Amino acid sequence: MSGEESRTGSREPGRRLIIIAIDGPAGAGKSTIARRLARHFGLLNLETGAMYRAFALKALRAGLPLDDSLALERLAAETAIRLEPGDEENRVLLDGEDITGLIRNQTVTDAASRVSVFPAIRAWMVRLQQRLGASGGVVMEGRDIGTVVFPKADVKIFLDAAPEVRGQRRFDQLGQKGAPAVQPEEVIRDLRARDERDRNRADSPLRPAADAVLLDSTEMTLEEAVRAAQAIVEAKLKPSEPVS
Repeated sequence: MSGEESRTGSREPGRRLIIIAIDGPAGAGKSTIARRLARHFGLLNLETGAMYRAFALKALRAGLPLDDSLALERLAAETAIRLEPGDEENRVLLDGEDITGLIRNQTVTDAASRVSVFPAIRAWMVRLQQRLGASGGVVMEGRDIGTVVFPKADVKIFLDAAPEVRGQRRFDQLGQKGAPAVQPEEVIRDLRARDERDRNRADSPLRPAADAVLLDSTEMTLEEAVRAAQAIVEAKLKPSEPVS
């Protein structure tokens, strides 16, 4: 069942479906918190970063230079990316192939950051994301959801943490997944470089939406950050409004 089918199939007539947008830098915990919020409020989690990684994987497989915007545009024109809800995370389908387990390594992550700087690629991806979330009832996370993809989202959270904390968290995740040994300093350095690209790109730079609630999780445990995000959503919604 596709994400679209799962939303429309369970909708009740007259119920208002909300959109929750979570933005923030790499390693801030957006994916984890988005999954937890989606589960808590009965919404669909759409991880947009996985979509960029899927396209980056295709570009790597094709052997394309990641700085060749025209070649990447041509590749995008013949690319289909779909997200389907799974038990713990979305299934990511690239041209019909399940690549969920192939896009979490550092090579693909770095490539995703590089291809995402091109306006034409971002515009194409934004259209895909808007179609996926158009029916509402979703938690969507990324770097420009509240500013570009869904500027009228019902709830906007900008999730951040100090680079050193984000780097250590990412290092711990890599260790749990059995990734090749790296030093925490390398991970932090890579995150700082990605922050620089994301915050200073010409098209859709990473920044909080004017009406976003800032959530700094530097001094928080995961559970504390999740509870804080849940409280933000509940405070933003009127008590009489259903959340899905």
